[in-house]
Amino acid sequence: MALDRDTAMQVASVLSKGLPYIQRFTGKTVVVKYGGNAMENDDLKSSFARDMVLMKTVGINPIVVHGGGPQIGDLLERLNINARFVNGMRVTDSETMDVVEMVLGGQVNKQIVSLINQHGGTAIGLTGKDANLIRARKLEVVDRSPEVTRTEIIDIGHVGEVESVNTEVINLLTRSNVIPVIAPIGVGRDGTSYNINADLVAGKVAEALDAEKLILLTNVSGLKSKEGKVLTGLKAKQVNDLIEDGTIHGGMLPKIRCALSAVENGVATSHIIDGRVAHATLLEIFTDEGVGTLISRN
Repeated sequence: MALDRDTAMQVASVLSKGLPYIQRFTGKTVVVKYGGNAMENDDLKSSFARDMVLMKTVGINPIVVHGGGPQIGDLLERLNINARFVNGMRVTDSETMDVVEMVLGGQVNKQIVSLINQHGGTAIGLTGKDANLIRARKLEVVDRSPEVTRTEIIDIGHVGEVESVNTEVINLLTRSNVIPVIAPIGVGRDGTSYNINADLVAGKVAEALDAEKLILLTNVSGLKSKEGKVLTGLKAKQVNDLIEDGTIHGGMLPKIRCALSAVENGVATSHIIDGRVAHATLLEIFTDEGVGTLISRN
């Protein structure tokens, strides 16, 4: 059906306004952490896949790192495996690690790859174990709670942190017009598998690639002031001040620290955006207003 003149003019205007951004970011790398609410709704899944394909089509190199906590929790529950958390991190014994690998490396990863391919892209799924993509080490959790009379290191099993990223593998794929989709599973030097927080993996991948942008999709509208207003256009020092005065606290802290680390280690800007908004990634990259919080280095 043909568009009426007014609608056609609106479409042309939107495309024209996006041109400077396309020109600016062509050839640049954008690492997107995909998870949470954006993964739980069919319309949002499709809009995310279309965003990745469009970005690749106009010459931007998107790298997708995904989570899958709810899906892991569902399967553990069906298998009657009790989930336990320490400081927000899932305690991962060998049995739980098998489920993590099955869900992240199999089910979730392949669903995202399939969606991108259905919308005209060429995506390939990887875990950090493929070609030693993500070299990891065991994460030590230190308990300094008042109840503990001395500092105590808690063993939370197969939970890791990123030691290094094999950028050659990612660059080979992006040069071949492929969108890499990475599950946050790392491998130790002894071959041990590690479950790693997807935000942290995305941040370290962005740092290793000197990415233009790190985009963290969340289930909130962005970083908010104490009055509830979304803050954006922040410098790293301003964000550190907001942590110091308690404006940033609780569950948002790890995400913000990940975004801060990225800009302090070579990434041009970090973005915390609302994954519940259709085409959130495109709106953040190709419009002045965006849909979340932008953080840049000092």
